[in-house]
Amino acid sequence: MQATLYAGTIGQSVWNSTDNGDTWRRVSNGLFPEADIRAIAVNPSDSDTLYAGTENGIFRTNNAAESWHHLPSPMDGREVWSIAVDSRTPDTLYAGTCPSAFFKSTDGGDNWKQLNVDLAQECEGIPIIPRVTTFVIDPEDSQTLYAGIEIDGMRLSTDGGETWTERSEGLSSLDIHGLCVVPGSPKTIIAATNNDVCVTTDMGKQWTPLNVKAHYPWPYCRAAFFLNGDAGRVFIGAGNGPPGDQGGIFSTRDAGETWDRSDIGRTANSTIWTFAHNPKVNNFLIACSVSGQLYRSTDTGDSWTKLAHEFGEVRALAIG
Repeated sequence: MQATLYAGTIGQSVWNSTDNGDTWRRVSNGLFPEADIRAIAVNPSDSDTLYAGTENGIFRTNNAAESWHHLPSPMDGREVWSIAVDSRTPDTLYAGTCPSAFFKSTDGGDNWKQLNVDLAQECEGIPIIPRVTTFVIDPEDSQTLYAGIEIDGMRLSTDGGETWTERSEGLSSLDIHGLCVVPGSPKTIIAATNNDVCVTTDMGKQWTPLNVKAHYPWPYCRAAFFLNGDAGRVFIGAGNGPPGDQGGIFSTRDAGETWDRSDIGRTANSTIWTFAHNPKVNNFLIACSVSGQLYRSTDTGDSWTKLAHEFGEVRALAIG
């Protein structure tokens, strides 16, 4: 099955591929052609509708990125770092920004409100403005939300974003880069941080670092992605720093007790930054290094191929 792939770049806007990644073209009509794109999300019920997070608010396309239009919102003037679309009610969306703030829309992005949550606005002693790096909607309960903040830990909501609780106790670092949820009893949440992978089975009341430096060449972890179904495994993108000059993909089927390193044919040129998957294209996965390399799997992550096209810097991926 042919998949339409999307890549969000820093300084080159959005690109797409309609031949599984063999060739790419820029699709920035309506966007600044040199925009910084840190988040892309696909409407699960309409693959022609996508959302892009830019350095100046959020944009939407209804025609598979042939044209984009700006969605006026309180996010204007902010960098949008994360977007999540509710798979059960696709008109419900969440977004996270830099400076750190949470936003919600219940009408497909036409209108947005800022959510009431206590977030750090500066990182003491570090010249970084806190940013919401990841927003995750629980796959079993769409009222349960998880947000990871760099550098401010995790926040949990169980009422669709109306109220929030900090759940950071035991994390190896408050510098959260990625989150994913593994359904089951108990439910397991995985967090990728700047120095480890952490796991919790009590909704983040207590985290346990997994000491991945005993299994990985590098403890700097960026992407965390759970692939459901028969594969049933968590993928982690790691490397030797941001951006670093080395990176790789690792996976676990047992919540981090054991790890496999994926054979991507080489050591990536920088940290593996993010993954993308669409259940409608079940066996297909794509990953990227932050310094522009793209990797494709057509067998649920068992094997990977480096794509020929390279970008300068990639921060977001999606599959339509």
